[in-house]
Parts: sequence; C-alpha cells; structure tokens
Amino acid sequence: MLIEYLPILIFIAIACLFAVFAVAASYFLGQRKASPIKQAPYECGMPTTGATYRRIPIKYYIIAMLFLLFDIEVVFLYPWAVIFKEMKAFAFVSMAVFIGILLIAYIYIWKKGALEWE
Repeated sequence: MLIEYLPILIFIAIACLFAVFAVAASYFLGQRKASPIKQAPYECGMPTTGATYRRIPIKYYIIAMLFLLFDIEVVFLYPWAVIFKEMKAFAFVSMAVFIGILLIAYIYIWKKGALEWE
C-alpha cells in the first residue's frame, strides 16, 4: 500500500532538493555589495519622496480581510452552479441558506461600521 505513494515522495524530495539548490546557488553565486542606491526604497518606477515608512490604519487591514472573506465565499457558488441540475431543490435550498448567512454577516459588518473608510 505504501509503495503507491513512492512517486509522490520522490517528487516531493526532488522539489525540496531543487529549492535548497536554488537558494544555495543564489547565496554563493550572487553579489552582496550594498550601496545607498540599492538600499533606497523603490516603488512603481519612481524614487520615493518624503517618509518611506508610515503607519497604515488598522481599518485598511480589516476591510482587506473582509474582502477576502466574502470573495472566497463567492467562490463556493461555482461548484453549486455546476451540480444545480442534478440536485434540484436540495441545492437551491442549501445555497439559499448559504447566501442568507452571508447576507446576515454582511449586514452585521455594515451596521458595525466595519466598511466605513473614515
């Protein structure tokens, strides 16, 4: 039974060896000469002006996490759409409950003010 997993283990071993080789090769072959130009922050093809480090409000991260949460939940609609004809009423009711829970969660975070950008 374990012999069936041998190709997977060999593939994982080769991938790990390649990763170690790539990191070691870049460490030994790469140049490590620090200069003020290399250490300067660089973004979007333009040199930065002003302070390069600034505090980002926690509201930014909360909105980003909520976006990811609701975005990932919408991905579950695709498999449902694929099997909708096979499951008929059960699929409709289960997805209606799922979307209802998402709607309740959305209304809750809206009322709590988590989506306000001020």
